[in-house]
Amino acid sequence: MHIYPDARSVVRDISPDEPVILNRPHAAARAAHFFAEKFPGKSLYAVKANPSPDLLRVLWANGISHFDVASIAEVRLVRQTLPDATLCFMHPVKTAKAIAEAYNVHGVRTFSLDTVEELEKIVSACSDADGIPPSDLRLLVRLRVSSEYSELSLASKFGVDLADAAALLQQTRQHCDWLGVCFHVGSQAMTPFAYVQALERVRAAVAEASVVIDVVDVGGGFPSEYPGMEPPPLEDFFSVIFRHFEALPIAYNAELWCEPGRALCAEYSSLVVRVEKRRGEELFINDGAYGALFDAAHIEWRFPVNALEDDLTQPVSEFSFYGPTCDDADFMKGPFMLPEDIQAGDYIEIGMLGAYGAAMKTGFNGFGNAEQYVVEDEPMSSLYRGDRADPRASDNVVSLR
Repeated sequence: MHIYPDARSVVRDISPDEPVILNRPHAAARAAHFFAEKFPGKSLYAVKANPSPDLLRVLWANGISHFDVASIAEVRLVRQTLPDATLCFMHPVKTAKAIAEAYNVHGVRTFSLDTVEELEKIVSACSDADGIPPSDLRLLVRLRVSSEYSELSLASKFGVDLADAAALLQQTRQHCDWLGVCFHVGSQAMTPFAYVQALERVRAAVAEASVVIDVVDVGGGFPSEYPGMEPPPLEDFFSVIFRHFEALPIAYNAELWCEPGRALCAEYSSLVVRVEKRRGEELFINDGAYGALFDAAHIEWRFPVNALEDDLTQPVSEFSFYGPTCDDADFMKGPFMLPEDIQAGDYIEIGMLGAYGAAMKTGFNGFGNAEQYVVEDEPMSSLYRGDRADPRASDNVVSLR
């Protein structure tokens, strides 16, 4: 694969008719090394954020050895790509066939659950031909926690309520070698306090259950930086999590886990699109809601943008985007800040799309093709370079340091 210095050099070389994904392995390597070195426990990459085999290999090479897989397809993918990786099947609702294949074929021993029915399904699916249950399961009970401090909620679909958690922990303890508690505070948590609240729920559940806990998994939610979303330093999150983890009534040798997805891969990719038409402050571009810009359309996520033309001289103004399909819903409100004189035929780089961007592209309406290239420049935003202004003085960020 040809390696380019930056997005402008790609545009000048190939003048692409279709969107182009630009990957930055060095950015993903830096993020992986950061978590591997600084998180006070074990980091599991949440594969759903970006299942690219190339990315998986970069993360593995830079200290990420455990992977949070949420489907049997992800289990197969990671096992094929990284034969020695440790896989943790963390979707709380799985089919019996998927569990059995994961356990018997791919060596998965760690599973999550949030009901007695799922516990029974896991034990049955992993039992041998004579019906003898396994003795090597590592089971994590998912606790429902608040998502009030996160940009995207994960509070309603999964998780046992605190009132029912003790009984489920007690039952699960009878069927596993390791027992854990896990939760997810929601995507893009904007303050460490999100984890404080969740860990207090863990404390209450464990105290009532009076069982030995071997692992606490604080899930994902670790943020990246986007326009209008400038979180505190990740070190603040790590410090607060570790202090509250140490105070839990758990085994002295219990492990602390986390499941970063966005934080490990957001900086990995950007997208180059072309303006096909301008209508006032609306730009018709060749990617959109059914492509890598799903989040920009459906949850009005703002991504950083950069015009790639050298002849644009006007100050920036607010624009919205329409994608290439025939669907009115293929609309991205923004605002996206671009030069006022941008026009049809100009190219735009849209940054921070490594998480959930390329992973969610579809072929709807005949669109969706995107060549991929490696570039050597820096992502538009980064939590890992060390040159970021400290946002803790901002009025809309809670800091606990």
